[in-house]
Amino acid sequence: MKTPLTALLGCAAPVVQTAMGWVAEPPLVAATTRAGGFGFLAGASIPPGEVEAKIRAVEEACDGLFGVNFHMFQPNADEIIGAILAHAGRIRAVSYGRGPDAATIARFKAAGILCMPTVGAVKHAVKAVELGADIITVQGGEGGGHTGSVPTSLLLPQVLDAVDVPVVAAGGFHDGRGLAAALAWGATGIAMGTRFLLTTESPVARDTLEVYLRTGNPQDIRITRAVDGLPQRFIDNAEVQRLELMSAPARLAASLRHGLAYGRQSDMSLGQMARLLWRSARSDDGSFAATVMAPNLPRLVQRGLLRGDTKAGLLPSGQVAALIDELQSCEDLISGIVTEARARIDALSHLTTAEAPNG
Repeated sequence: MKTPLTALLGCAAPVVQTAMGWVAEPPLVAATTRAGGFGFLAGASIPPGEVEAKIRAVEEACDGLFGVNFHMFQPNADEIIGAILAHAGRIRAVSYGRGPDAATIARFKAAGILCMPTVGAVKHAVKAVELGADIITVQGGEGGGHTGSVPTSLLLPQVLDAVDVPVVAAGGFHDGRGLAAALAWGATGIAMGTRFLLTTESPVARDTLEVYLRTGNPQDIRITRAVDGLPQRFIDNAEVQRLELMSAPARLAASLRHGLAYGRQSDMSLGQMARLLWRSARSDDGSFAATVMAPNLPRLVQRGLLRGDTKAGLLPSGQVAALIDELQSCEDLISGIVTEARARIDALSHLTTAEAPNG
């Protein structure tokens, strides 16, 4: 299925696998690429010193092009930017949220790498294009992780009207009906995170996958600010409820503990941690709460996703998990989406308008 997105990214299907931290690892990215989609490696969660090895692992496991995600406030931002540029022959695009400045974007574009940020508001889409974005991924409020409050059905057409670059729809997509709907709106493809998390190539612990598959009510996958001060969607569990009941001082103390542990795990000195905290606080979307609480996130998500601790860990998820009750391979998933989308588009093309009565 060819669209402007497949032409730009060099993939066979207009289906993008998003860069979920600690989930979008080389095996999942390579499986997506081999299946005809476009996979993003979660570079933002790669520890310092491991970026080159992760990129090479994807390159060795598939023949196609792929993407890498990062943000400017990770401790090894310079390392990952350098590695992306060094592998420009295989890395076709970068994705980001808390993104690079115009000068860094210009470096990517000069190397032939497309800039494909994810946004959750019209004003952010417009700003991203002004800075040089080539493609915009629009995530509605149904999506997982950090998300907004406007549903995809409202946000997508607003962004399509506001920018003149290709737009990819995200938030609530999981099948061919969604792809057909996104194309009908005017998007050039769809991006999915939760649906790829629930594949056979996902690195998520089996006990955790079972919780996702058993979650049948979209209202049980809800937004909270208790983790890092920003709206973020998780499957409701004991840890989310515990964080929400904590006092502000207790939450700050927990954040400091998580931050020190994560910094040591990443071989960061206290000075490096302090500088990272300062840079984050000065960012456009930085706030005191978001800055001091941010360390809560990595260790709690790793605990939930990788260690299978579904009670004391966090389970980031889009609401679409409530509609998914089985694991599929990336190949079966993408081929099924394309087949179903073609069938829906074909059915629509055969609809005829009833003749109006005479007179």
